[in-house]
Amino acid sequence: MVKVVEVPKVVTPEEEFKEKVVQIRRVAKVVKGGKRMSFRSLVVVGDGKGRVGVGVATAGDVSSAIRKSVEHAHKRMVTVPLSDRTIPYVVEGIYGASRVLLRPAQVGRGVIAGGAIRPVLELAGIKDVVAKRIGGGSAINIALAALHGVSLLGERNEINKMLGRNYTEIKPSEESPNQKSAEVSAHA
Repeated sequence: MVKVVEVPKVVTPEEEFKEKVVQIRRVAKVVKGGKRMSFRSLVVVGDGKGRVGVGVATAGDVSSAIRKSVEHAHKRMVTVPLSDRTIPYVVEGIYGASRVLLRPAQVGRGVIAGGAIRPVLELAGIKDVVAKRIGGGSAINIALAALHGVSLLGERNEINKMLGRNYTEIKPSEESPNQKSAEVSAHA
């Protein structure tokens, strides 16, 4: 009698990650006798559960450039702490002349970001966030600034321990800033 046993599928590390090609450009190197053409690709790799990486590579053909970019992104992988569906606090990432401001958003707001910021946030698993690009227009610099921003994030409890504060000491203000400004204008 033959016994049939289902073998569980072995998941390799590359299979759990999603890849998103952000940009493919044809670039040229001027050499004696003309120009040597090649392709540069910008790829974002993430698992949607808090790990994301950005890779840039150049090769003679598009498929090789993408493959090399994916390998580079796996080497640049960072872990992002998620509080529910958003980031724990406001953070600014900087790379070159590009700055990216990331703010937490209310549940259901979605990823409000454009260009090369959106794939970094989506593949990191962040569902609700507001992002703004400040300065710099290069897609590579913007993606790397977004990666720098999410790499700066830490759990709120860890940051409070690092700063030597007790978590219970930090309480939200009882009045909102709008109430304070309304009181000031009423007294004037």
